[in-house]
Amino acid sequence: MSELVFQDVPQVELLQCLGRGYLKQNLLRAIRLWVWLRSLYGSEGASLYGDNQDRIILDDSFSYADWRNAFFSPTHPKGEEIPLVHDSHCPCAKTTAQWLFNEKTGIVASQWQKSILAYTGIDASTLDKLLQQRLFGVTRRSLQADLEILAQLGWLVYKYQKYYRVCEFPPHPITAKDDVIITKIAAYELNFMHEDLVAIAEYHSQKINGVQRFFLKLDYVIPRSTLDAVGDWEYELRQLWAKTPVPPIELTYGSAKLRDKVDCIVYPVCIYYVQRAVYLCAYGQSPGKQSDWYNFRLDHIQSMIPLDWTNPNLPVNLQQQFQQTSLPSPDDIALKMSKAWGFDFYLPSQLMLLRFEKEFCDRYVKGTERHETFEEISYQQVQRLIKREIKQPQQQQALLKILSKRSPTDAYYQVFIRYQDNEHRDNNIVMRLRAWQPKVEVLTPWDLRQSFAADIATQFQLYHN
Repeated sequence: MSELVFQDVPQVELLQCLGRGYLKQNLLRAIRLWVWLRSLYGSEGASLYGDNQDRIILDDSFSYADWRNAFFSPTHPKGEEIPLVHDSHCPCAKTTAQWLFNEKTGIVASQWQKSILAYTGIDASTLDKLLQQRLFGVTRRSLQADLEILAQLGWLVYKYQKYYRVCEFPPHPITAKDDVIITKIAAYELNFMHEDLVAIAEYHSQKINGVQRFFLKLDYVIPRSTLDAVGDWEYELRQLWAKTPVPPIELTYGSAKLRDKVDCIVYPVCIYYVQRAVYLCAYGQSPGKQSDWYNFRLDHIQSMIPLDWTNPNLPVNLQQQFQQTSLPSPDDIALKMSKAWGFDFYLPSQLMLLRFEKEFCDRYVKGTERHETFEEISYQQVQRLIKREIKQPQQQQALLKILSKRSPTDAYYQVFIRYQDNEHRDNNIVMRLRAWQPKVEVLTPWDLRQSFAADIATQFQLYHN
């Protein structure tokens, strides 16, 4: 039997970890998993039933049935239905509040509820209803799923159709009764964030006199109906990335652009959160079969099947990269994104020239970081770049004529963007430019300029017709 002892208190940080990042949707399950961990790794010598229940007596390898028989009372139903209240002393009769707020946990109900309400955005009446629900008044299928999640999170090992306790807990926030949170840095390094934000987060991560003063608000537009699926894809990818070699996968993807489901065989490289959603950057086949790379939005993925590298259906580019041991890495993507502005790093790079109203630029643009290639240039440099970069004579002459009517004292910028044509462009950049309107003018690319002109004409008709 493992000598590890789990004594953590279910504060927000731990529950967020157990809820696999979706605490608002998975609050009851996260709390139930916390009880599971107490039953598997809690302090010994506790009574089998009642408020003092901790570690139960189990062999080093056990099945769900073994745990059920040790955890619940002998009269606990063994069928598939949600158990009725059959024994007031059986753990399935206890409410969530009874599991949380008792002498053994030492949790102050008002403080705990306040932190949950602030973090999740759940309203107080909904939280009260959740706390009065029987935490283990769920189906056998739900409890079996709990076991599988604990194995996925690294709290258990599953092999030979049995579960085994681990010799070392997975990295997680360690929460104590005094609300002091100790984080294992190895699992929560913030090097995926902007380095300046990392410094702020590290400095202000702890509460000051019991009050959290730093918050990071990100827009996240994933529909609630697909949140569970997104979480499943994230954890499945994590498991795949732990294998050597990392296998290719076959995706069934609901493409918004093609308005259809498509199958793509790809090599999964990394996950990015960009502009309100989470994407899988993958190499192999794109939905339109026009590129080796594609950013697949996770909530649009409908199935994910791991394949073997000997599979004859693998695309040629994937087979070659694997045989040459030159499969792409996240560093390859970061390098591509450093060369041009835009998350669709597989699109061609084009020069963009922008003109800003000077006062607006001084207030909101000058001195900000947009991209490594985003830099202010002079009026004369704009002229030279148009003459050098615009190859079509008519476009070149038209742009020079337009520029001659603009003030040399305005602010001019150049930046390289990911842009092929108006059908293949990085929409996040387009949205940024629209947010600057009417204080910004796109000079080049010419197609993009014409597209903005058409959009503005349409908007004018809407508001002045």
